[in-house]
Amino acid sequence: METRSFLNAKITDLAARASRLGHIDQASVGIRPQDVPFAPSSAHFRAANKRLARIDAGVQRQLGALSRLGPRAPQAAILLKIALVEREIDRARRSFGLFFEVFSQRGSTFAPALAAHDAIAVSCYDLVRYSAPELFKGPLLKPLSYMEHGFSPATMRRGVVLNRLLGEPNPFPLIRIPWDRESPWQAVFLHEVAHNLQADLGIWQENRQAVVARALRSHANPVIARIYGRWHKEIFADLAAILLGGPASAWGMASFLAHPAPRVLSFRPTSVHPTAYLRVFLLAEMLQRMGFAADARRLSQVWQSLYGRQAPGRIPPWLVDSAAQLIPQIVDEIAYQPRRNLAQRALVDVMPFDAADQRSILAASRSLSRGRMPTDMPPRFLVSAASYALESGTEPKEMSHQLVHYLASLNRQPIRAPAALPMRPAALAA
Repeated sequence: METRSFLNAKITDLAARASRLGHIDQASVGIRPQDVPFAPSSAHFRAANKRLARIDAGVQRQLGALSRLGPRAPQAAILLKIALVEREIDRARRSFGLFFEVFSQRGSTFAPALAAHDAIAVSCYDLVRYSAPELFKGPLLKPLSYMEHGFSPATMRRGVVLNRLLGEPNPFPLIRIPWDRESPWQAVFLHEVAHNLQADLGIWQENRQAVVARALRSHANPVIARIYGRWHKEIFADLAAILLGGPASAWGMASFLAHPAPRVLSFRPTSVHPTAYLRVFLLAEMLQRMGFAADARRLSQVWQSLYGRQAPGRIPPWLVDSAAQLIPQIVDEIAYQPRRNLAQRALVDVMPFDAADQRSILAASRSLSRGRMPTDMPPRFLVSAASYALESGTEPKEMSHQLVHYLASLNRQPIRAPAALPMRPAALAA
């Protein structure tokens, strides 16, 4: 009897713990009335609660099975059922914890900066919706940004199964921003948005297969083809970031990749990230193809001056030797060849960027340098305009404050669908 009482007490504790993790709302994460303009949308809360309710239903099923065990059930059977309940509670705890961590930051001093990045991400999706409105079927919950430790931004794509959540799929895209990168002029943020666009457009596998096939046709070396196949996601995001933000994105990515030569000239055989030395030449090739030859030439010269004399370093010589022939092929395949899931259009067709866009960005950078906020351009262009203004000597703290205030204010605007390229399309959930 004493053993059964011990187990009953454990079961009672489990049931009490399980009841705390089935719902989340603005009040529970500490969002105050003044924080509401920066908060996740009601649709994001509904998606989170739908996921939590499904997990909670699994918890309750396991608790019900546990309660149906009779008083004479073997102790081993009781312990097994308890373990199954605890597994489901662990799943609930992890999912609840992720949503709480992300949502509660909208009640902090970082809330305006996070809302500003949300507006930039929406702007990137706007571009695709305007250029190819039939590709996204129905509403999509926009990506949400959150702050976390780590050297670089990162993303968790929509629907991806997360180990952190014990195999639960992610209900909407999450983009991690390191604490020191909250100012909205980081080209790497556009790179992370591009990962989500690639997944939502359904060209993840199609892109990889095309890259491997093109590499084999160009160089007939299966080892090199497999390497570029592993790199395909990061190369795609790099090239798409340039289409979203122009040449400034290439320079921003190069700045992010600039480290001492032992790191830049290293090769990790199983890494999904291209070795940094070759990665910047991919960026330069994309600039060349887009018609920005001067930027392409300058970027290549800067990179060569930093690392060319020490190359190939720790990179296999055959990988460096093949790059001059292969890089133009890979850029052409990813950005300029039609894809079935893009309705036989190329990436440059659904994310167009031209010289007129670059002139607008440069004009906006001059306005920012004079302390004036250009409000007549997509938020994604302000990332590049701000980086140019920063390079010209504009004081960063005041410009960051101005940018964040403006971009965060876009979250308070109603959803509308104007005739021109929309700032907030009706088909993209708030």
